Amino acid sequence: MVPVMEQRRLGSSGLVVSRTALGTMLWGLDADEDEATAQLRAFLDAGGTLVDTADVYADGDSERTIGRLLRGSIARSEILLATKANLSTGPGRMDRGNSRGHLLSALQNSLHRLGVDHIDLWQLHTFDNDAPLEETLAALDHAVDSGKVRYVGVSNFTGWQSAQAATWQRAWPGRAPIVSHQVEYSVLRRGIEAEVLPAAEALGLGVLAYSPLAKGVLTGKYRHATPSDSRGAHPEWSQFIDPLRTPHDQRIVEAVITAADGLGTSPLAVALSWVRDQPGVVAPIVGARTVAQLAGALGAEDLTLPVEIRRALDDVSGPDGLPETENLDN
Repeated sequence: MVPVMEQRRLGSSGLVVSRTALGTMLWGLDADEDEATAQLRAFLDAGGTLVDTADVYADGDSERTIGRLLRGSIARSEILLATKANLSTGPGRMDRGNSRGHLLSALQNSLHRLGVDHIDLWQLHTFDNDAPLEETLAALDHAVDSGKVRYVGVSNFTGWQSAQAATWQRAWPGRAPIVSHQVEYSVLRRGIEAEVLPAAEALGLGVLAYSPLAKGVLTGKYRHATPSDSRGAHPEWSQFIDPLRTPHDQRIVEAVITAADGLGTSPLAVALSWVRDQPGVVAPIVGARTVAQLAGALGAEDLTLPVEIRRALDDVSGPDGLPETENLDN
């Protein structure tokens, strides 16, 4: 039986979320509605609450799928709903970016697709150099003041970008505080430890870690070859997975597999536990094509890595020195 999931406070906010979040990027693509229903029910039964999506996932079908589930067997009160806005949703110049016009239009469209009256956590998907930051943040204030959004966060910002946004919001009473930062983080990709994590800790932002399994590489399934039924076998995904299979990366994967063998558990559980319990991380975001894959992640709930195992993985991986934010695919 899967243990009831631990709950954690999201940064310095009053929002309490499950310490594993359910990612839905594949819903409407590789996971149909029946599969999505099974995944969500398994997640909720395990004590999960935070469900993450974005307006661009599957061209909006991820949000539409969630909306249909909420009109069916899943009660709105059972989940904390997180989505994002910023990336392109159409051909026009105003169909992308962090301008007030696009953000508030994107919010209305997300609410419509989801069929809800509010979003629990609304996130800026990326930083936008072309939109004045004060205009962007004023749009977040308006979204919260209107009651359509409860909390706001950022995603894929660098350390200085997140610090600038969070400090701006703190500078005057009544502004909606930035409470979270969603960014890629795994034992294979540790670049955010240079500036993003320290900035988040200093400013009270809870880190939501996407791709905690390095797009499946840390499960060991790409150890010797690319399985024909895996995402890595498809051209649209291989461009993201192949760069994670360098000799250095393979040494880290082997270390994770060795640790799993010694603990009598799976590489997936070791990799997920490592990132879940890193300082500053509130929850890794786990996406799955099937409920069986999700069950493996949920089964890691009761695993806490021994100090010596964590130290060994830290030593073999080390901060990779890569840019803090990389190609968007979350």
